[in-house]
Amino acid sequence: MNQELHYVQQFYELTIEFLTNYSFQIIGALIIVVIGWFFSKYIFNLLIRFFSTHDFDVTLGKFVANGIRILVFGAMVIVAIGKLGISIAPFLAAVGAIFLTAGLALQGTVANFAAGISLVISRPFKIGDTISVNNIYGIVEEIKLAYTTLRTEDEEMITVPNKNMIGEVIVNSYDYRIVESSVGISYHDDAEKTIALIKNVIDGFENLSGDNKSIVGIQNFGDNAVEIGMRYWVPTRNYFKTQYEVNLAVYKALNDAKVTIPYPQRDIHLYGQNPVA
Repeated sequence: MNQELHYVQQFYELTIEFLTNYSFQIIGALIIVVIGWFFSKYIFNLLIRFFSTHDFDVTLGKFVANGIRILVFGAMVIVAIGKLGISIAPFLAAVGAIFLTAGLALQGTVANFAAGISLVISRPFKIGDTISVNNIYGIVEEIKLAYTTLRTEDEEMITVPNKNMIGEVIVNSYDYRIVESSVGISYHDDAEKTIALIKNVIDGFENLSGDNKSIVGIQNFGDNAVEIGMRYWVPTRNYFKTQYEVNLAVYKALNDAKVTIPYPQRDIHLYGQNPVA
């Protein structure tokens, strides 16, 4: 019992001695950390307000503001560690070793973050644009450092890792997506009048792009029909809905104008000797 009391007494004395010798350093370090936290937060809010008032890209603005905030707070933490009398050089070496080990263990994640930084800097697309990458179409909903989220017409959310975007062909059609289709008409029908008829039907839809006019013309000369090609731009959120409505309207217009939509035909000729009686 006496030995245990002796240990408690020693611990108490060491604690009092430590607080007496280092109390001001500890308090000073804590004050520096708290000041660094609030100062970094203030810098972040200041930068966000600055970027918003100067029409800066939202994604790039948040990335820059967060990066500066982390740097400011990290610098204040290093100053606080120095205030405690701890050598910073071994600490930095240990942090570097930890980051190197983590980087080797999380190569895929690191690649996504590096690709995200490249996307934020180069900005091949922004939130609200319609992009196609790796045969995936969608409206850009959110751009993160690790991944990009796309929303489809069916309200599906597609998460694309950023490393799968770097080095790939990215098609950015902004607010609209192009529809490419065709319809065949008989060689006996007037192709010029049919083209004008189809173009009038397509241009009658109000929700199509006003900047990119529809294009209608002879696309190909088939074996049984003249193929009339149609190209027009529709809002991405109503891509399939508008395409189906346009196809139905074109079909009705061709029927009303007595334009023939032929089907494949083959003439078969049989050659042989007359049967013996």
